[in-house]
Amino acid sequence: MAVLCRYTISRVLFLTLLSTLVAAQDDQKPFDCHVTIGEDAYDLTGLKGEHTVTRESNMPPSTIHDAVTFNLCEDLAKSSAPEEDQCPPGTRACLVRTSRKNGHDDRVISVIPVANSSASAVSYDPISSPKGLQLTFAGASYPSVVGSEPSPQHFHLHLLCGSSVSDVNFVSYNGTDLYLDWEAPAGCLIKTPPGEDTKEPTDGGDDGSGSGEKKEEAVGSGLGYFFLLFFLAFVAYFALGAYYNYSTYGATGADLIPHRDFWREVPYMLRDLVSHICSAVRPRHSASRGGYIAV
Repeated sequence: MAVLCRYTISRVLFLTLLSTLVAAQDDQKPFDCHVTIGEDAYDLTGLKGEHTVTRESNMPPSTIHDAVTFNLCEDLAKSSAPEEDQCPPGTRACLVRTSRKNGHDDRVISVIPVANSSASAVSYDPISSPKGLQLTFAGASYPSVVGSEPSPQHFHLHLLCGSSVSDVNFVSYNGTDLYLDWEAPAGCLIKTPPGEDTKEPTDGGDDGSGSGEKKEEAVGSGLGYFFLLFFLAFVAYFALGAYYNYSTYGATGADLIPHRDFWREVPYMLRDLVSHICSAVRPRHSASRGGYIAV
């Protein structure tokens, strides 16, 4: 008994450790630009590559130049800038703040990794009106102001469904959350449940023939279910009737058939029905000759 108990405990510990390792691997898996929300799917691979958007804020006597470089599908590559002026490896979005002053060289004052590459650091929600997708990447912690405690950074991308790729719009940055707006076809659904606004393509094209084929298929499946239920009810009728005759009257053989006399008359009833229909359909020849009177 003790051996069995130790074996069970060891097995539970092993499974717990294995599940922990699998969860850790999933957390470390990089975001691959494929988003699934229920039955809705988005493909963001068309937006891969590095993109940079800038803005400037006047803070006399200087101007603060903010440059956000991001890549949704891959980690940012190293640039020719000094190492201390770049975000660490594993960054998907990097905010570089530069102070510019007339007569002085530009001075980098902040390098903020606002988005990590881990898939567990990414959350997404659909946008209903207008259609689109809200992406939120978690980043590293960074002081929002000089001397303050580091605060978690977040990169928010408001990706709207559009027919073409527009320029990225730098909306705001408040020290912890950076917001961008972007319109592109990648913000449109590529898969949606039946009955939603976005319909799946059919082979019928725009003439509606595809919809007709679907309706015929639905009607056919409905008839199939009807005949299946009818067959099952018929089998249940015979099975229950045979059991009743056996348990009540001790019937055997053909006597097990419920309402045997009725089923014995069915062939004759069908014959009379067919004969009646044929006689009704067959044209009747009148005995009269259309008013002809022999002379």
